[in-house]
Amino acid sequence: MDPDFRPLFPWIAAVLGLAVGSFLNVVVHRLPRMLQAQWKAQCAELQGQPAPEAARYNLWVPRSQCASCGHALSAVHNIPLISYLALRARCAFCGTAISARYPVVEAMTAVLFAWVAAHFGWSAAGVAGLILTAFLLTLAAIDADTTLLPDDLTQPLLWLGLLINLRSTYAPLPEAVIGAVAGYLCLWAVYWVFKLVTGKEGMGYGDFKLLAALGAWLGWKMLLPIILMSSLVGALVGLGLIVLARRGREIPIPFGPYLAAAGFLILLYGDRVAPLMGLR
Repeated sequence: MDPDFRPLFPWIAAVLGLAVGSFLNVVVHRLPRMLQAQWKAQCAELQGQPAPEAARYNLWVPRSQCASCGHALSAVHNIPLISYLALRARCAFCGTAISARYPVVEAMTAVLFAWVAAHFGWSAAGVAGLILTAFLLTLAAIDADTTLLPDDLTQPLLWLGLLINLRSTYAPLPEAVIGAVAGYLCLWAVYWVFKLVTGKEGMGYGDFKLLAALGAWLGWKMLLPIILMSSLVGALVGLGLIVLARRGREIPIPFGPYLAAAGFLILLYGDRVAPLMGLR
C-alpha cells in the first residue's frame, strides 16, 4: 500500500467491516441450522433410515430472505446498516420487525476492524487481526444464540493461527504450538476436575478448542491473561443475570463470548498486560 494511503487503512477497514459483518450475520444464522441438518442425517443413517429430505441450504443458497414471510431480499435490502435504517427495522414485504442483531453485528464488525487497523497499521499483523476478529465475532454470536462453538470455525481458526505464526507474526511458532496444546488442556483439566467434584459439566468442548485456537494465534504466554479476563467478566455477568434478571442458576451461560472478547483485547494489548503478570 502506498504510504500516502496508510492513514486511510482504518477507514477502509471500517467499510470492509460493514460488508463482512453482513456476511457474518448469514454465517451466524445459517451455520447452526446446517449442522442440525447434518446431525439429523447422521442419526437417520445410524438407525438405518433414509436421510430426511431437505431443500439445498448452505451459506450461499438460498438467497437471503425474510425469516417471517420467506420473501427473497434484493440487493437494495441487504445494504449494511442503511437498509435497516431505511426500512425502519421492518421487512419491506410483510412488515415484521427485523432483529436488531443484524445491524449490531455489522456495526461491531466495522468498529472492531477499524480498531485493529488503527492499532497495527497496514501490516501482516493488521490483516491477520481482521481475520481473527471476524472469527471471534462469529463464534461469540453463535455461542450466545445456541451455546455452540462449531468445529467448522474453531478448527480452521487454530490452523490459521499456526500458519500465520510461521513468521512469528504474533508469537514465535514454538510458543504458538505450545499455546494450542496448553490452551486445550488447561480448560479440559478444569472441565474434568469440576465434573468429578460436582458431577456436572461446567463447560463444553468448544471452549477448549477456542482457547486452543487463541493459544495458536497469540502464544502460550497470553493464555493466563485470557483465562483470567474472561473468567472475571463471565463471573460478574453471570452473577448479574442471576441477581438482577433472576436467571436460574441451572441455565447454562455460554463462555465463548467472554473468551472471544478477552482474546480480542489481548490481541491488541497483550504486550502490555503480560509483563504485569511476569510473562515476558
